[in-house]
Amino acid sequence: MGKRGFEVCKGYEDKDINMPIRKTKKSVGYDFEAAEDTVIPSIWKSVLANIKNVFKTENVSEDYKPTLVKTGIKSYFGEDEVLILANRSSNPVKKGLILANSIGVIDSDYYGNADNDGHIMYAFYNFFPFDITIKKHDIIGQAYFQNFLIADNDNVAEQTRSGGFGSTDKPGNTTNDSQTSNEEKQ
Repeated sequence: MGKRGFEVCKGYEDKDINMPIRKTKKSVGYDFEAAEDTVIPSIWKSVLANIKNVFKTENVSEDYKPTLVKTGIKSYFGEDEVLILANRSSNPVKKGLILANSIGVIDSDYYGNADNDGHIMYAFYNFFPFDITIKKHDIIGQAYFQNFLIADNDNVAEQTRSGGFGSTDKPGNTTNDSQTSNEEKQ
């Protein structure tokens, strides 16, 4: 394995998945394609269909959750790097699609996890009044690698990822009893 790059996820090896690419020499982001056709329902259809329950916050209905668009891709990179997922600039205007989390943050330990092999997915809400269909091979977003810095007084739990999408705060990740500062690690 090299320094950083992309691979096809397990289960997608024979699904005609294209590797993300930069479209021009000066492009920052790698364009990601959808791995399969996906319908992204209009959020307004869900709101209107459930108008009497829309302001109840006890249970988040499946109707209001974002739609995950699969890419069939995973990414490897250094421990001091992050892969940032961003929306395609034309998606809000042309398709009404907004990333549910504004940006996606892919940590280096997401790669190859036991739950989903590090499968990168984009979480979209559709703000148009009608459903939007994403076709296989449509470009859905972009991603870029970036180094990040650690604070002098960094205090991090020694935790090992045991899950996939959204798993850093889930039970099942293993944590040592002591928290270790960055200075103690060096």
